[in-house]
Amino acid sequence: MITFDIKDLYVNIPIQETLRVTKILLLENNNEHTNKQMITLLEVTLQQNIVHSVITFTNPEKGVSMGSPISNTVAEIFLEDRKHTPETDTRCTFYARYVDGILLIYNTKHTTPEIIHRYINNVHPNLQFTPTFEHNNSISFLDILIIRRPTQIEIDIV
Repeated sequence: MITFDIKDLYVNIPIQETLRVTKILLLENNNEHTNKQMITLLEVTLQQNIVHSVITFTNPEKGVSMGSPISNTVAEIFLEDRKHTPETDTRCTFYARYVDGILLIYNTKHTTPEIIHRYINNVHPNLQFTPTFEHNNSISFLDILIIRRPTQIEIDIV
């Protein structure tokens, strides 16, 4: 078992790429007019991401404000478009993601934590993943302790 935390997720979300993905997803269930309105609203909202420093104001090409009500939705759209791991691959027996946390259970006969870490860090140039490795057959994920036994998985609250 291994977990990953996406380092600085919100400030690394590419705005234009996320808008492109959103447009594709919206077209699946909406007409062109509705799609254009929604994309325009989203674009205007995301362009309000002004960063102030001592010297100047800037409008970065990537990143969303952590406090914005739309940030979680934008992060989900961006991350769902990224394929972190081939879920059907025999090396990965279980994959779960919640916001910027990922849990992987993998087949130790076919891969190693280092290979998985190298792979996942190449998913997108803006994303860096910090691994936490299993220790004594257990790992913590989202305040849950996951314990690997020979024939079953047990969980406990941390």
